[in-house]
Amino acid sequence: MSERFLIQPDVEFVKDIRALGGETLKKCYQCATCSVACPIAPDNKPFPRKEMIAASWGLKDKLVCSPDVWLCHNCGDCSAQCPRGANPGDVMAAIRAKAIEHYAVPKSVSKALNDPKMLPFLAILPAIVFLVVGLGLKVFGVNWLNFSPELNEAGQIAHGNFFAHWMVDLIFIPLSIWAVAIFALALKRFIADIHANALEEGKTKKEKIELKPFLTSVVRVIPDILKHKKFSQCGENNNRATPHMMVLFSFIALAFVTGFFFIYLYGLGIHGPYSQLNPVKILANIAGIALIIGGIMLYKQRLDKTDEVSTYKDWYLLGIVIGLGVTGMLSQFTRLAGFEFLTYLMYFIHLMFVFHLFAFLPFSKLAHLVYRTVAMAYNDYSEREVKN
Repeated sequence: MSERFLIQPDVEFVKDIRALGGETLKKCYQCATCSVACPIAPDNKPFPRKEMIAASWGLKDKLVCSPDVWLCHNCGDCSAQCPRGANPGDVMAAIRAKAIEHYAVPKSVSKALNDPKMLPFLAILPAIVFLVVGLGLKVFGVNWLNFSPELNEAGQIAHGNFFAHWMVDLIFIPLSIWAVAIFALALKRFIADIHANALEEGKTKKEKIELKPFLTSVVRVIPDILKHKKFSQCGENNNRATPHMMVLFSFIALAFVTGFFFIYLYGLGIHGPYSQLNPVKILANIAGIALIIGGIMLYKQRLDKTDEVSTYKDWYLLGIVIGLGVTGMLSQFTRLAGFEFLTYLMYFIHLMFVFHLFAFLPFSKLAHLVYRTVAMAYNDYSEREVKN
């Protein structure tokens, strides 16, 4: 006798998916063309057909806990070949947005980040934080801001004459810890959920996750991620690979530069500005330029790709990427040109973008760097059959 299951659709979840870019969801009539067309879907339980079914029924718990929504790289092949224009790629992107909201707490931050009406408040929030911290320090007689900045000992404009370096780090180090802590709590649930999902759907025969083999899988998939191996298999959107790599490697390089000069400043006591011929400074400039070019290329590609939905969360991320690069480079060029007011203005705006990057990393689309890496590692660890 066959078993019976009671399906309880989450209507609000369906509305959210459609609002986040999956408005064509209900056009799907389950022909399975999308799963056949996808060049990177595993042979065992391929996506995105089953996700389209679950999304239509509002099965939120089944979707946000699935690793498959993260294995999708939004190639666009499925959407291009869909006979009904249901755009499965856009639906998968919307599900990923809901998954980020599901795992990152507090959820109110994710909702605010996906709401264009909240942008003015989020835009001024970093300035409010700097002001509150600064006033608190003033109470204790600590001078952290000089409204009439002077040149440093070498007769050069220095950003540290405006906001003290330790003041900036006093804010951004806790923000970094905040982001790491949120990701740690989210990943603990995420890994348990995707394993339970894989067992339920027969994607793996492993009864439990063993830490050492799983970490080995993480290491094994990193080269594929860095080389953008999956992007190269895409048909419709494989042109995204180059600008996407430019942005990714720029962030990696700038993270290295930040860490290096942190040691320079606090470990060795060597204060800036640093020579433009310093190898690390050269790396920073190359990374900054690559970040701007890569961001603009991604922006243009989204404008040109009129058959795919670009939502507020997409534009927000691109705004952060391009804003970081442009304000970072301008704060340097205006300093070298001797324009004090413009230098400090650009530096202040740059810090606002950096605040958004750190504070909202676990809640924004950029969180896919973490979730997709873990999902790809789990797929490798589970020994799931993959298309050749």
